[in-house]
Amino acid sequence: MATKEPSFIERTRRAQLIDVTIGSVAEHGYAKVSLARIADSAGITKAAVLYHFRTKHAVVEAAYRFVLDALVADVAAAVGAVRAQDGPQAYVRAMVGHLRAHPRHTRMLIEALGNSALGHTPEQRWRPLADIIDASVGARGSRGVDSRTLAIITGGAIDAIVTECMRDPEYDSARAAESLTAMLDAALS
Repeated sequence: MATKEPSFIERTRRAQLIDVTIGSVAEHGYAKVSLARIADSAGITKAAVLYHFRTKHAVVEAAYRFVLDALVADVAAAVGAVRAQDGPQAYVRAMVGHLRAHPRHTRMLIEALGNSALGHTPEQRWRPLADIIDASVGARGSRGVDSRTLAIITGGAIDAIVTECMRDPEYDSARAAESLTAMLDAALS
């Protein structure tokens, strides 16, 4: 049995609900977001939300996937646009830049990390950067680089930069990202 393709209006409503959910989770946190809050924010009934998403978890999962897909697309484009040896630095700049430019997305990701049903395992967080580091090491002909440890350290530094930027909007996260890329470049040489 073939499933019916959603109409334009259904796709638009789902996109609206995802956007509203991102905003609600960013503002109130996962625990304080309910289907009723999402419905109120969207100006529709709770039953209308349930028409598009079976549960609160389903709409939050869709919002989380949307945010994660946007981040991954930006980072992948940045890494893909440079030579392999420059991939780790492009990764850092793209991560920090995307998260700075999309504070609601950042808060959504932070909430997901605190919710085991949504978040990633530690390896899912560090593995993509470790693979980029491995490609950079290969292109540079470097030796003795522990890509896992370097990816974990770099990921922690990115988290700290983004956290400080959220705490203090005047904090120069672009400059911090450049400092981090310089340290990363030194570690890869």
